[in-house]
Amino acid sequence: MTSLRKLGSSDLEVFPLALGGNVFGWTADWEQSFAVLDAYTAAGGNFVDTADSYSAWVEGNQGGESETIIGEWIKERGNRSDVVIATKVSQHPDYQGLSAANIKAAADASLRRLGTDHIDLYYTHFDQPEVPVEEIIGALDELVRAGKVRHIAASNISAERLRESLDFSEREGLARYVALQPHYNLVSRDTYEGELQNVAERSGLAAVPYYALASGFLTGKYRPGTTVDSARAQGAAKHLETERGQKVLTALDEVARAHGAEVATVALAWLAAQPTVAAPIASARTVEQLPALLGVAQLRLTEEELGKLTRASA
Repeated sequence: MTSLRKLGSSDLEVFPLALGGNVFGWTADWEQSFAVLDAYTAAGGNFVDTADSYSAWVEGNQGGESETIIGEWIKERGNRSDVVIATKVSQHPDYQGLSAANIKAAADASLRRLGTDHIDLYYTHFDQPEVPVEEIIGALDELVRAGKVRHIAASNISAERLRESLDFSEREGLARYVALQPHYNLVSRDTYEGELQNVAERSGLAAVPYYALASGFLTGKYRPGTTVDSARAQGAAKHLETERGQKVLTALDEVARAHGAEVATVALAWLAAQPTVAAPIASARTVEQLPALLGVAQLRLTEEELGKLTRASA
């Protein structure tokens, strides 16, 4: 039985891999999405990450498709109390930004699509520095007090704004961020390490990194001379052109061989072992892609192996 991890200062306990819902309604249709969600929860998973804007970028979509699929799945399975649902506000085409009015309207829309009366973890998706933290935190606090949101979190935010937000919450006795969703992986460390990570660590926030596998690059399927059929192939393949990308792949291959593990599992295990990280986010378009992701719950890397990967990714 995989032990769950406490999410920061909250009362939420989560599986060490958050299942990304960005593919639901995009590269995974309803049937595939249900199958992936079923397989993830059957393996002990309980942490599903989505956003109100997923997947508005797809032609014919309006945004909210992922939440709708998750909502229908929860309804059919009758398992709402077993799943920690995280969603985000600020990017839906009809609910742009972080004004107090928009935050509250967007939350109601997310609740309708998810078919639930509460969101477990509600993120500000992209910070808007022009909106005072007092307005943002005030609106989020209202949602918590109304029982619509259990805990709040931030994504894509500067260390300074994060610190400001936390200070305001403390000073006024309002709802306080418990988690942070940064862009963080073996080939993108400066997007989190440094002051942002320091603020999270000092404040007891849990990190739930996105792009944990660098759009698929850290699965190991991108190699010189190979072509990968994926909607994200262009973004992932660019890492092949860098010295760091090559070094990271070499180190991942060595550690994976030593454990008889998949490259993706090793990349996630390195991330899961970093300070503040509670659960990396990774998405699966098919059930066949899941085992390599779920393996992070069991794989423990040695200090030497962690050091090797850290040095390769410097």
